[in-house]
Amino acid sequence: MVVLSGIAPGKTEPKGDTAAEFKKNMYADVTDEDWMDTYKTNVYGPYLMSMAFIPLLQAATDRTHGWSSTIINISSISGLVRISQGHPAYNASKGAMVYLNKMLATEVQGSGLKVRINAIAPGVFPSEMTTQESGDNQKSEMPKEKKGTLPSQRPGRDVDMAAAILFCASCQYLNGQK
Repeated sequence: MVVLSGIAPGKTEPKGDTAAEFKKNMYADVTDEDWMDTYKTNVYGPYLMSMAFIPLLQAATDRTHGWSSTIINISSISGLVRISQGHPAYNASKGAMVYLNKMLATEVQGSGLKVRINAIAPGVFPSEMTTQESGDNQKSEMPKEKKGTLPSQRPGRDVDMAAAILFCASCQYLNGQK
């Protein structure tokens, strides 16, 4: 089971010549409700989905000896970096998702269930969140020059995500990783 969710409220500017200016910039265009909606979608939603499917995934594991079911949560590299990138609510929620994933993997394993739980924390992929649009085919486009400084010299592609998901799904020794 792959769980993908993510929203980000308006962008803030983590700068200011004074503490008061910094505070004002960090609150600009982001409300308490934005923070709560971000956590509900990016952390609580995947938690509820994971827990809802645990019984079904365990039943599948019980029927297929030598193979365990898996939950693969899609987080973000933004949950691992030490800067807000102008999205403190989003980055903090994705950091919480990374931690929640590790905790769930440990708790599920400790309870004797044989369901693996892992996360993928991708970098920049074209999406409605990163490009603010998508075409008629529901796909977003991002010019490769936009991320030319990456080792791949381009943003992520569908095949990159698919390869990571297949690895997490097929490697029976992978559990609690991001």
